[in-house]
Amino acid sequence: MTGIDDVLIVHGGTPLEGEIRVRGAKNLVPKAMVAALLGSEPSRLRNVPDIRDVRVVRGLLQLHGVTVRPGDEPGELVLDPTRVESANVADIDAHAGSSRIPILFCGPLLHRLGHAFIPGLGGCDIGGRPIDFHFDVLRKFGATIEKRADGQYLEAPQRLRGCKIQLPYPSVGSTEQVLLTAVLAEGVTELSNAAVEPEIEDLICVLQKMGAIISMDTDRTIRITGVDKLGGYNHRALPDRLEAASWASAALATEGSVYVRGASQREMMTFLNTYRKVGGAFDIDDEGIRFYHPGGPLNAIALETDVHPGFQTDWQQPLVVALTQASGLSIVHETVYESRLGFTSALNQMGAHIQLYRECLGGSACRFGQRNFLHSAVVSGPTRLQGADLVIPDLRGGFSYLIAALAAQGTSRVHGIDLINRGYENFMAKLVELGAKVELPGTA
Repeated sequence: MTGIDDVLIVHGGTPLEGEIRVRGAKNLVPKAMVAALLGSEPSRLRNVPDIRDVRVVRGLLQLHGVTVRPGDEPGELVLDPTRVESANVADIDAHAGSSRIPILFCGPLLHRLGHAFIPGLGGCDIGGRPIDFHFDVLRKFGATIEKRADGQYLEAPQRLRGCKIQLPYPSVGSTEQVLLTAVLAEGVTELSNAAVEPEIEDLICVLQKMGAIISMDTDRTIRITGVDKLGGYNHRALPDRLEAASWASAALATEGSVYVRGASQREMMTFLNTYRKVGGAFDIDDEGIRFYHPGGPLNAIALETDVHPGFQTDWQQPLVVALTQASGLSIVHETVYESRLGFTSALNQMGAHIQLYRECLGGSACRFGQRNFLHSAVVSGPTRLQGADLVIPDLRGGFSYLIAALAAQGTSRVHGIDLINRGYENFMAKLVELGAKVELPGTA
């Protein structure tokens, strides 16, 4: 059950109009903070959003003796890892909460302390995100892992050594694990079938600033030559393209106009092409992107999610809400997380017509095609959405419910809004800034 302060009342039917700002990417900033553990000198990270994942990592770093303090400018953190120490197991468990970030502490802590403890991990329930592969990778580097009742205890009896790793799927988390472990390992690490998302490239930039030697080939191969010591970094995080796309979809679904200050075209090119095909419009300048509904009907499309440079899975859920307002049949094939389309059942309760299928529709066959997962959707529109009681299932699905409530006629009660704080900075204040009619229970 959610508490009264974890519910948002949304009076729908009002177009979102105005300007908001996005800061550094949720999928980069916490990982760059972890990277600071590897250094022998303080690091400065700028453009940091105030989101829960950042607070979780900050707490875990401080538990391990890292000093974390605000810098000179808003959104700047100074991280000093010169006195890294072991942390209490119970404290680690309490701070980790539902975040999956602690798994990325393994490599840095093995290098700095020779051991690490990882509690049971949470995260969004959108499909299999096995951590076993992380541990398999760490064993290849030479770590020993003991499963205990309260989590996993890791040791590095001697210096970790570089190795060859072939990912079965270009997983972002596994790629981050290899990068954060290989940079101080002895010898060369070769990672094949790596993820190459912009956030991965930005993490590589961070590590290179610290003194790492990392090359990326065009065939998704990353080679890391281990060094004996890393320093600090001074880095401005790339903007959050996933949050920017969420606000873009909100503008489209509510027939509004939202200027996203900080949004960057380069990292969003695939999304922008799709947005235009649906019928959305955008204007790009040096400071950001204005996303808007230009009037007239929206177009049904065939959409397939994929790893970068394909259409990102985190863009899919918010855009599906807009597709409920498009004329015709849209086909959505989710190839990254097998359970990500589960959020559509609530949209159907609001009046949408979305049918899920086990087959790979509208594109190439994927790894879920023979495994009985409902991973394709047909969206029939346009349909008029009606307000409803909604319970947020995961981060992106949660923001999608928020968009649906904003686009719907009538009033919705959205439960579990605290989950949105994991990846959307000050989203309540941004909604108010855009003219949304929202309130917390008891404040009306």
